[in-house]
Amino acid sequence: PDLLPTDITGVNVFNQERGDFEFKPGAIFANIVLGDEINRASPKTQSALLESMEERQVTVDTVTYGLGTPFMVIATQNPIEHEGTYPLPDAQLDRFMMRLSLGYPSAEFETNILGTHGIVSTLDDCRSVTDAPGVSQMIAIARSVHVAMPIQRYIVAISDATRRHPDLYLGASPRASIMLLRAARGMAASDGRDYVMPEDVKSLVLPVIAHRLLLAADAAMSGRTVEAILTEILQEVPVPVRGKV
Repeated sequence: PDLLPTDITGVNVFNQERGDFEFKPGAIFANIVLGDEINRASPKTQSALLESMEERQVTVDTVTYGLGTPFMVIATQNPIEHEGTYPLPDAQLDRFMMRLSLGYPSAEFETNILGTHGIVSTLDDCRSVTDAPGVSQMIAIARSVHVAMPIQRYIVAISDATRRHPDLYLGASPRASIMLLRAARGMAASDGRDYVMPEDVKSLVLPVIAHRLLLAADAAMSGRTVEAILTEILQEVPVPVRGKV
């Protein structure tokens, strides 16, 4: 809660020896930025991430600084505790590609946690599996994955259905369609394919789009959920069939 926007973006500090200001980069100048319990940061501090997450750059005192490649922001938030937290603005939620809920570990995994807690450091077993150029290469491979026009129309149809749904106050933005396209490409590439299938899109709709939607007041009072609405939309929107345009 005491984190300031300048802690993230950086700040100009006067250098007495040189007699001018020197820019001190903030925490955002990294390839992977982890925001732990991001909803505990003040709205002003959260807004410091907006430019970096969209433009891959930071502007401080009218000077723009580019961020490294690759660049990504991973954040966690406590969905239960609300005291001392601030809701993430819709503009910031829209910039996160997807939201995942980890839930509880399995009984077997939790037993393993108890068996190693205080005895073995989990960090000792961490090994580097790639580097920044390697991640950039994987991103380039994902971007080269082919997405047929019927599947692109399928993505747009899903987003458009959320905008016209009577139980939704706020539907999916064009950025949601772009993120769904990018996520589908990534899934296809991770599966060893150079093309996207409708199944890739369908499996990613909930994690990519759900956090961007807002329920209408009546729907919220009646207990409706955005996940249930998205499931209904997936059942209603026609799935592209091979050979048909």
